Amino acid sequence: MATGRLGVGETLGALNAALGPGGPVWIKETRTRHLRSRDFLAPRRALQARFNDGQVPEHVLHALACLQGPGVAPVLRCAPTPAGLSLQLQRPAVFQRVLSDVTAYTAPVSPASPGQRVLLHCPALRSPHCALRLSQLRTVLVADHLARALRAHGVCVRLVPAVRDPHMLTFLQQLRVDWPAASERASSRILRSHALAELTSSYDGRALSPRILGRLCLKELMEEQGCTAGCDPNLDNCLVTEDLLSVLAELQEALWHWPEDSHPGLAGVPDTGTDSCLVIHVVSCEEEFQQQKLNLLWWKLVDKPPLRQKHLICGPVKVAGAPGTLMTAPEYYEFRHAQVCKASALKHGGDLAQDPAWTEIFSVLCVATIKFEMLGTAPQSQILLVLADSNISTKGTKSGTFVMYNCARLATLFESYKCSMEQGLYPTFPPVSSLDFSLLHDEGEWLLLFNSILPFTDLLSQTAVLDYTAPGLHIAARTEMMCKFLVQLSMDFSSYYNRVHILGVSIQQDGVGSAEGYRVNTKEAEDETSKPLLLQEPRPHLFGQMFVRLQLLKAVREVLHTGLAMLGLPPLSHI
Repeated sequence: MATGRLGVGETLGALNAALGPGGPVWIKETRTRHLRSRDFLAPRRALQARFNDGQVPEHVLHALACLQGPGVAPVLRCAPTPAGLSLQLQRPAVFQRVLSDVTAYTAPVSPASPGQRVLLHCPALRSPHCALRLSQLRTVLVADHLARALRAHGVCVRLVPAVRDPHMLTFLQQLRVDWPAASERASSRILRSHALAELTSSYDGRALSPRILGRLCLKELMEEQGCTAGCDPNLDNCLVTEDLLSVLAELQEALWHWPEDSHPGLAGVPDTGTDSCLVIHVVSCEEEFQQQKLNLLWWKLVDKPPLRQKHLICGPVKVAGAPGTLMTAPEYYEFRHAQVCKASALKHGGDLAQDPAWTEIFSVLCVATIKFEMLGTAPQSQILLVLADSNISTKGTKSGTFVMYNCARLATLFESYKCSMEQGLYPTFPPVSSLDFSLLHDEGEWLLLFNSILPFTDLLSQTAVLDYTAPGLHIAARTEMMCKFLVQLSMDFSSYYNRVHILGVSIQQDGVGSAEGYRVNTKEAEDETSKPLLLQEPRPHLFGQMFVRLQLLKAVREVLHTGLAMLGLPPLSHI
């Protein structure tokens, strides 16, 4: 049997190569109605541009049908259709390859360039805790998620600024944001003496205020550096203060002195200084103008500044129905937390907020709601927050609460199997090599594997891609991809779980064997765990289907947990 991780990217690459010279043609299908008959499609129009009259030569069709190679999924059939060239994989073989080695599909591919260093700078964290705006909170969450994604790919990441405000540190801990605390302030003494030699002591012929060290003409500096592309045309003069120099000193200190244990994978990798480091300033659109000034000051006043500075700009955050209301980040957290407690009280009865066992659950649900709202939209786009109670319901399929709810359903499913096995109602889980994966033939099962498990490593790679070679000041990051992926995975799993029985083999009164499905104990899903199992005549052949379905959902669980970890969210076992 073939071994090694299958990949969507590798399969698409091989399919396009089999068509001969030219651009990419094949697309991966994602919709259920298309996946009933095909997994990949080469559209008719694209084939017409590649071949005369769209007629694919027989030798090409043969090559596609016999496609092989590292990471390439085995092909069942390839045939012309009205939509184009349709290709279907050997699904049982793909199920077996993937589900026999789940860990290979829940871990990032090895980094291509070990030793890369990224300095992530989030200026919002210099604001007082009580004054942190929603747009600034968004930059913090984007920076935290990006740092996790980069580290998962072997990139050495350093976060700046180190937080000094103890209230801010407590708030970040509530948000499950992993950010360093300050031990001591970097000295700006040397930088100050160098700056005084470069600055002008007057502005339009007038003396400057005593708290201002001097003035620097930024337009001249931009022309000297050749960095006008992407810079605000209104940048002119910058009044340099001690606070600005303190910020520069901290950035330069972080750039030049990386902790020895900052990343285990860099052991033995030489430090090449600023040349190998990419500095990314994660800022709100309101903060970008001031950050551009700081960039230019860094280039002018510091010896050997970073060669590569980029801005990751986050769009504004608005509150629907309250255009004049300015809600701070702590107020937003408390508002969502109160909604979570209220919704749980309505569902379960009583004041669960006073129950210590539920304190952690409410905290996780609140943070999940906030992170999916703030990270579920592309960073550069505006966010419109809807503060209605319905946004934290487990029935709201776009919410973080919905994702956490389905995480709990999976936990309940496997706990139910474990308890029943201990009672002797089920056998122990057999070796994966003995499972018959041809028993997975429901369309929902293939949807989960083909759209979620198989492409997950590709998704992890895309979330860590930073095109720092692109011209201009700005850089793009796909920090919204993980939230969107987890929402879609939860929707597909929920649909499958509500429709297909997983656990329990029993003999009903009519003598027909059936599988009783377990559900998490909530009002949204019927609780079947309390129903007695009528195992009067166990049918071992039905256990086979139960085990392959459990193996599939084990993979779904691992993907879900890995994705949540990239967001700094722990899985919940019940809600």
